[in-house]
Amino acid sequence: MDAKISILFFLKRAKVNSKGLVPIFQRITIAGKRIEKSTGKFIDPTKWSVEGAKMKGTSLEARTINSHLDILKIKVLEAEKDLYNKGESITAETINNKLTGVNKRERMIIPIFEEHNRKMKELIGLEYAAGTYERYVTSLRHTKNFLLWKYNMSDISIDKIDHAFITEYEFYLRSERKCANNTTVKYIKNFHKIVNQCLANEWINKDPFINYKSKVKEVVREFLDENEIEIIINKDLYIERLELVRDIFIFSCFTGLAYIDVKQLTADNISIGIDGEKWIFKDRQKTDIESRIPLLPMAMEILKKYENHPLCVNQNRLLPILSNQRMNSYLKEIATLCKINKDLTFHIARHTFATTVTLTNGVPIESVSKMLGHSSIKTTQHYAKILDKKVSDDMMILRAKLNNKSIIKANGTD
Repeated sequence: MDAKISILFFLKRAKVNSKGLVPIFQRITIAGKRIEKSTGKFIDPTKWSVEGAKMKGTSLEARTINSHLDILKIKVLEAEKDLYNKGESITAETINNKLTGVNKRERMIIPIFEEHNRKMKELIGLEYAAGTYERYVTSLRHTKNFLLWKYNMSDISIDKIDHAFITEYEFYLRSERKCANNTTVKYIKNFHKIVNQCLANEWINKDPFINYKSKVKEVVREFLDENEIEIIINKDLYIERLELVRDIFIFSCFTGLAYIDVKQLTADNISIGIDGEKWIFKDRQKTDIESRIPLLPMAMEILKKYENHPLCVNQNRLLPILSNQRMNSYLKEIATLCKINKDLTFHIARHTFATTVTLTNGVPIESVSKMLGHSSIKTTQHYAKILDKKVSDDMMILRAKLNNKSIIKANGTD
């Protein structure tokens, strides 16, 4: 129990009525705080036992009143036990609320989720990317649809969210929404963030995710090899819009910048690096971690090509990038024209930089991680795992070294 409860019945002599009878009051004391409540009973003050805190004698009146007082005492003890079993604090306020039937304000999950999203929307560009906000909007929609599907309800109290709720929600995303494993895990992770807010605010006492486990499956990231990059670079496209998209895509292949970061590039992002050459200094929109990228000749050539483009001049941009949707649409045209059998998207350029352009050519993974603006080198290691060619090249070097040693040893024994 949180604190010892003291229960006392006494007469409130100052409130004597016209018949000379005095009301019996109940005093509940918890941690020094008192609650005084009328029992609804009045008696002749001469019939009251101060020591026994009850009515004297065994008359029908005495038995009736004393039985009533016992019932009131039992209700207090039951309220205490109920609060204890639910893990709630036992205070003068919570006991009084139990006795009077006033429960704490019920908090519902949907308004909490909506308020989270409202604040996130106001912080777009400051702490969050627009894409992150949109994912939480979708996650909220899935939560609402799940409540209707499973419980035929538009909302639910946060107290009702337990392990069974989480596992059913996961099942709904996989079965009804046909979400892939990693997409399901992301939506559940978004929901977990809302639950964590409830825990932090002490609106709930137990984390329903304690025994819940989910695992993101590793996805093989598509990228272009050296031959495919050369084909795209050298292809005569003859259409201005395709040429522009090709150039900006290749720029990303040689810088590793994501679409939004290329779009935000201005002259202010170009400075002289530690080696005296031009570098890109840019905080990634997604993680707010600074990327520092030395500009390779191919990237420099593309920037030079578009420095006087009207869009770049009028909007203070380094490149006249189109919308992400149009870029990806035109990239599919380019892939067809170049006979590249891959689902070409702008993000593949970033993967290509990490693999074919840097890691394959011996750039240390720590340097690649720094240029990509990864918060953890573990993220960069996903790219290193798929480079069989790099493993082959490294082993060829090792074979040559071992063969050399064998030759030296053989010569030494002659």
